[in-house]
Amino acid sequence: MASNKDSFGRTLFVVVGLCLICSVLVSTAAVVLKPIQQENKLLDKQKYILEAASLINTKEGKVTKKEILSKYEQYVEARLVDLKTGEFVEGNANLYDQRKASRDTDTSSVPENDIASIKRVADTAVVYLVHNDEGKLTSVILPIHGYGLWSTMYALLALEADLNTVQGLVYYDQGETPGLGGEVENPKWKALWKGKQLFDAQGNLAISVTKNPVVASSVHGVDALSGATLTSNGVQHSLQFWLGKEGFANFIAKAHNGGLS
Repeated sequence: MASNKDSFGRTLFVVVGLCLICSVLVSTAAVVLKPIQQENKLLDKQKYILEAASLINTKEGKVTKKEILSKYEQYVEARLVDLKTGEFVEGNANLYDQRKASRDTDTSSVPENDIASIKRVADTAVVYLVHNDEGKLTSVILPIHGYGLWSTMYALLALEADLNTVQGLVYYDQGETPGLGGEVENPKWKALWKGKQLFDAQGNLAISVTKNPVVASSVHGVDALSGATLTSNGVQHSLQFWLGKEGFANFIAKAHNGGLS
């Protein structure tokens, strides 16, 4: 008699075989595509850095890969900074994964005042120095992040060479509510930051994301997002943390004393 092709054994054999074939295909695709994914991820980050530095305008249309790579190489210098000392340290800043470092207990620490709800902070951070055609420093870009309502929001804070005047604030990775907290990526709201001053005349952090119209219209104020109080608070707390002693405060102090020369 012919064997039963619908037997449990044959069915199990087919299912296991298909699973093995799919696993091999998925694993192979992951290995083959990983370098491409990493390259695209780096390119995307460079695009946002150039946008924060006002070297490209994504609103005018799609920016080509060639333009991004060319401008980044010409104008941007990535450096590693020891947050505890504020000093530059050796290493390939373009390949350094600060998020990964913040998850490693050997390369990060638990902040004393975790106002930004980030849980751990990497001991080493990246800063981006932007120069013009003459080689003069025009801006310094600091990566910052902090928790909003639903997500950790990642941004690039671009400052003029005085490390006080805001050149731009670009959020590039966040999961806030579209139309509310997600408006951190709205060009109209981002435009409010240009020219604002982070510190007062005494060097105290004075920037405020607020619904108070008087403060918001001042040189130290930015109008909070409508209907997104917790997201706006997250932006404020991110700035307070990363511009404080556990963030870039030591680096900024050394820069004011000629540390970037």
